[in-house]
Amino acid sequence: MKSDVRYIDVAVALPVYKTFTYCVPDDFAPLIATGKRVLVPFGRHRVTGYIFGESHISGQKQIKSVLDVLDEQPLFPPSMVPFFKWIADYYKYPIGEVVKNALPGGLVVRDYALVTVTTAGREALKKGQMTPAAAKILANLPPGGCREKELRKKIDPQIPGALLQTMQVHGWIQRKWELAGARTRARQEPVVRLADSPPPDDGLTGAGKKIMDTLKTGEMRSVKELRAVVPRAAALVKKLEKKGYLIVDTRRVWRDPFGEAIAPDCALALTGEQQKAVDAVCGRLNKGYATFLLQGVTGSGKTEVYLQVAAEVLRTGRTVVVLVPEIALITQMEGRFRARFGECVGVLHSGLSTGERYDQWSRLRQGKATIAIGARSAIFAPVDNPGVIIVDEEHDPSYKQEGKLRYNARDLAVVRAQQNGCIALLGSATPSVQSYYNVTANKFLTLRLEQRIEQRALPPVSIVDLRQNRDARGVRRFISAQLHQAMKQTLARGEQVLLFLNRRGYASFPVCAACGKPVRCKHCDISLTWHQRANVYRCHYCGYSRSAASKCEFCGSSSIKHLGLGTEKVEAAVASLFPTARIARMDHDTTRRKGAIIKLLKGLQNKAIDILVGTQMVAKGHDFPNITLVGIICADLSLSFPDFRAGERTFQLLAQVAGRAGRGDAPGQVILQTYNPEHFSIAAARQQDFDAFYQQEIGFRRALTYPPFSRMVQLKVSGRDFRKTEAHVRQLGDVCRRQKAAAAEPFRSLEIMGPIEASLARIAGRHRWQILLKSTSAGALHRFVDHLLRDHPSLFSSAKVQVAIDVDPVFMM
Repeated sequence: MKSDVRYIDVAVALPVYKTFTYCVPDDFAPLIATGKRVLVPFGRHRVTGYIFGESHISGQKQIKSVLDVLDEQPLFPPSMVPFFKWIADYYKYPIGEVVKNALPGGLVVRDYALVTVTTAGREALKKGQMTPAAAKILANLPPGGCREKELRKKIDPQIPGALLQTMQVHGWIQRKWELAGARTRARQEPVVRLADSPPPDDGLTGAGKKIMDTLKTGEMRSVKELRAVVPRAAALVKKLEKKGYLIVDTRRVWRDPFGEAIAPDCALALTGEQQKAVDAVCGRLNKGYATFLLQGVTGSGKTEVYLQVAAEVLRTGRTVVVLVPEIALITQMEGRFRARFGECVGVLHSGLSTGERYDQWSRLRQGKATIAIGARSAIFAPVDNPGVIIVDEEHDPSYKQEGKLRYNARDLAVVRAQQNGCIALLGSATPSVQSYYNVTANKFLTLRLEQRIEQRALPPVSIVDLRQNRDARGVRRFISAQLHQAMKQTLARGEQVLLFLNRRGYASFPVCAACGKPVRCKHCDISLTWHQRANVYRCHYCGYSRSAASKCEFCGSSSIKHLGLGTEKVEAAVASLFPTARIARMDHDTTRRKGAIIKLLKGLQNKAIDILVGTQMVAKGHDFPNITLVGIICADLSLSFPDFRAGERTFQLLAQVAGRAGRGDAPGQVILQTYNPEHFSIAAARQQDFDAFYQQEIGFRRALTYPPFSRMVQLKVSGRDFRKTEAHVRQLGDVCRRQKAAAAEPFRSLEIMGPIEASLARIAGRHRWQILLKSTSAGALHRFVDHLLRDHPSLFSSAKVQVAIDVDPVFMM
């Protein structure tokens, strides 16, 4: 940016939908650059803003000035500004909040009102010269004061602002505006070097001489390094610095999120199919935008294709972004990339500490790392000039962010590739219906890997009809005789078993044995799940828990039956069947702690685990060469969801988990237990036949005009008061229908469905409703929502009822 710039375009970190123009004081002009944070006045407050570039207005009055420049270097490149603007427009989200969500946490600075009591206020309180409400406020103010927000929380949320203003006018309180935030900073360490004037030979002790000798190489050494030579180095360095013998400075150090080192490897010999895929992608590098869908059966070597494409991109001087659906998979992918490319790999995901994430972000922004790997948020990696954006397991619903900015990282990968003129490479054994439809519509190019590495066969899948087990008791209800026998044989050969059930906990439906009422969550309309190991009933939506000793809240009985099934119950049942087997469980409960996932994966790799019981975490892209038997305990759980994608998710999950078997030298087998063996999703998963599944599913979608033949926006309305929430959503529904009627022609294809209560009508104490907007025209749908936001802003900014706009919703419940 030019050093004589006078006005800049700034996105403020507040829920406002446009950018604002600010004047740049002459002193700040040389410091201004796109991508830096600035402190700016906004209303009565000072807030963080992000520089989006130069503003070309002229001659306007009353333009406020920038108060401070907060960064030495830009946090994101100028090429990301159009990306942020596209996201804000498409997902109907405030532009400054888009940037705030993209950046590492702890960087936003904002001011707040600090309320303190004055001497006059104390005197007036003693003499009783104020109203009871004012006296209550002064009595509760701590000596050092507190924020207005804390004061309201402590006394009364409804304290009138006019009362505080009156008290300030009387001189009883003082309100000062102070800055808070910006918790995340670069980590610095002290470093030492020799001064120009050496000390006299007899002027040093033995320890001091050791330090001076260590520094004679001329290199700067950290105090930490010197402490390894002389334990009292820190104190000695201070003394030597005072005498002028040493110069102490600071340097930035990077927080290391990786842990242990990775042994390097080299490129593997490719199969004919892999080579064809690599050649096709590399042939399009630096020739503009293209999206490839790499459809490869499980175990076909998609990761090696990613690695060799990435190597070619790096050779051209461009950067690489790699997305994986969950943190559990990042360790495996990051290990493969670090082994091949070394220290140029950076990682971005929510499992990092705030400081680690900031450092990884900075390494990528400064070009010290040229490959960004992470979960969905890594789509915002601040790399300049990306050459390829890889999305592994592109079908996975985890790429959709729920809450706040509701984006889909897979879709944003395609948009960012378009804007940067690069390649988007989407990979999956079970592509999403949306992506495969884009192939048939000639929007995406397709690549296929139809053979496993080393010609390994896909595992045969046997179906067990659980309807035949309905009269069975105990373990036999969910571990059939066929599965039990196959497990025996597999363990006898010294091979590993994977048991899959997509439900955690021990019992998912505890009920009172006396009155038959379920044990329900206090805050959600759902049953609690009993967790045997923790000995508590727990809600998987809001986190509420009750002691296992709790009595029925309806009749007071202490006799609770633990019905239903979860991974904990499966683990306990397997332990009773195979008491000498080494059993591990991989679900959200066992992988919360940092490093737990790595420990589990190492246990599998080192054959320290015989049987792994897991949820969908085990189904996604993991490579377990010694697992030869996969048992799917119940294949029907996701089929019952009230969602038009239920069949698609079921097929993908079953085909993916089946693909964990037989990835090593020994052949594999899969036993799939189900109550619906005739369902087309289950039949297609048994045959690992995506094309058969797609042809049937796309016919249903076409007949019902569901995506990809239409687009959707879901208005999610929630509030703590049922009546106020219902009234609000019905008013919103009426507004939608009036708006459609008033402009019938532009919105002719628009359907308004609802308002209706959500399938889970209450979560975390909030009553939930929804309105679904559907249209065959994406443009008409977005214009309709724009009109709603413009003409009825109060419906979207109520203090009592929250309205969230979910564009292209993935979760309909």
